[in-house]
Amino acid sequence: MFKWLRDYLYFLYRCFVISFQGSGYFYTWMTFLTALSLIGLNAYCKQLVYGLSVTGMTDHVSWGLYIANFTYLVGMAAAAVMLVIPVYIYKNKNLGDVVIFGELFAIASIIMCLLFVTVDLGRPDRFWHLIPFIGKFHWPVSMLSWDVVVLNVYLLLNMHICGYLLYMKYLGRKPAKILYTPFIFLSIAWAVSIHTVTAFLLVGLGGRPFWNSAILGPRFIASAFAAGPAFIVLTLQVIRRLTGYKISDDALFLLRRIIQVAMVINIFLLGNEVFKEFYTESLHGASAKYLFLGLHGHNNLVPWIWSALAMNFTAMILLMHPASRKIKYLNIACVLAIVGIWIEKGMGLIIPGFIPSPLGEIVEYSPTLNEILVCIGIWATGFLLYTILLRISIPILKGNLQISLKYTQRITIKSE
Repeated sequence: MFKWLRDYLYFLYRCFVISFQGSGYFYTWMTFLTALSLIGLNAYCKQLVYGLSVTGMTDHVSWGLYIANFTYLVGMAAAAVMLVIPVYIYKNKNLGDVVIFGELFAIASIIMCLLFVTVDLGRPDRFWHLIPFIGKFHWPVSMLSWDVVVLNVYLLLNMHICGYLLYMKYLGRKPAKILYTPFIFLSIAWAVSIHTVTAFLLVGLGGRPFWNSAILGPRFIASAFAAGPAFIVLTLQVIRRLTGYKISDDALFLLRRIIQVAMVINIFLLGNEVFKEFYTESLHGASAKYLFLGLHGHNNLVPWIWSALAMNFTAMILLMHPASRKIKYLNIACVLAIVGIWIEKGMGLIIPGFIPSPLGEIVEYSPTLNEILVCIGIWATGFLLYTILLRISIPILKGNLQISLKYTQRITIKSE
């Protein structure tokens, strides 16, 4: 009667064991990530003791590096849909089981998002106030409570899809479509919703004209569908090189076409924003002027945003050029897109929204060392989790980790 439970528990046990097994490179990488995670944890403990005063945030700039990373990672999580759509809607077989790697990356990204929100809270023990019907947030009016809902549901969707497909592969059974196909199509719509709701968090703040733009949502989606697949392209090559898992170049070049279109749309929408901010020369353009040109001698972000623009334009040109059909140039374009969009959608979007303040005060923001260490720790934790998920899933997908026939016979005899 409980055979299925014993099989499942044995599956979890084997996954736990294999996550600690690997080559010398694997142990070195995991040790490095663990060390960084512990350094970040130590920095966060210091923040818990002394409060947010150890960060560079102030009453004027109340969102900093934490929310900048959160905004970026929501887009990275949503990008998993760019693998799901070709496989499950257009029946493209080039990606095949590779779609699992994108969904696993979405799981790691969402967990990093939740960690960044947690460290940004001055009192993390009050996190329960964000939960609809339990906390005190005005749900469904509050966009922040909506963000909590869509992020956690998207996390659960990806965990169910990946977990079910991998477990069926482990058992050597064909998965029942009714148990995962509806969730896949729901996850496609949900991937768009998580970044749209995050954009609405900013757009809904009418007192911040830099964010109060109708095209901010489409900009978020376009940038996500460029940076996310770019990261997956690099990840797939690492997997192919280190594990021997068969990933064709056709899969990488399919993602290249997605990144290419998304980058063009992202640059076009950015151009629309720049025109709107500078052509009218109204007071509402002060934040954009601070970001791109500096304002009254304050120009901390000017080098950052122009560096980001240079990277994004170079990435777009490379992707449009036939040279990017070679892996080497494709990798260069992907790295430039990842870093450029991180700056543009992080420091180049969140910080200028607070400068100048509604009263015209200019208080610049610079992250402290403690803040940077916390961020490094969260990123290391995310990569640690993603590495473990890959370490478990790749042997299952390759057929090296399957339910043992001897084990199954032993359970059957005991049951009889």
